[in-house]
Amino acid sequence: MQNPAVVLPEAMQPLLAVAKATRTGGVSEETLELVHLRASQINGCSYCVDGGVKNARRAGVGDDKLFAVAAWREAPYFSDEERAALALTEAATRLADSSDPVPDAVWDAAADHFDEKQLAAIVLTIGLTNLFNRLNATTRQPAGAGW
Repeated sequence: MQNPAVVLPEAMQPLLAVAKATRTGGVSEETLELVHLRASQINGCSYCVDGGVKNARRAGVGDDKLFAVAAWREAPYFSDEERAALALTEAATRLADSSDPVPDAVWDAAADHFDEKQLAAIVLTIGLTNLFNRLNATTRQPAGAGW
């Protein structure tokens, strides 16, 4: 089966509108692509990991950073802002892994680096990525496949 949002094109347009809106929040394209890539890695969505790497490269993310996204805590390539966004991404993607899914420390660190509009863009990017990951993983969309 194709991605359900392709099967029901009326669903795809609002999703793409949300994706476009996240780009107006004042967060760098590079950071938003890292957020997308990390959530997709966690969820095991090969389609989104593949596309995420390509989009991150287009946004200017270098190979050192791309190769280290899964180990961002230990890698020296990430700014404090990127680390805060990646920590929020992991917490919001792994909601069921903790009784306190997004601890205050994680949220506060993100809020130290991003204003409300930027946080909205990041949280929407995380949520939309998780939605696409679930659509693609459920219907087994392979890496490199086009819609």
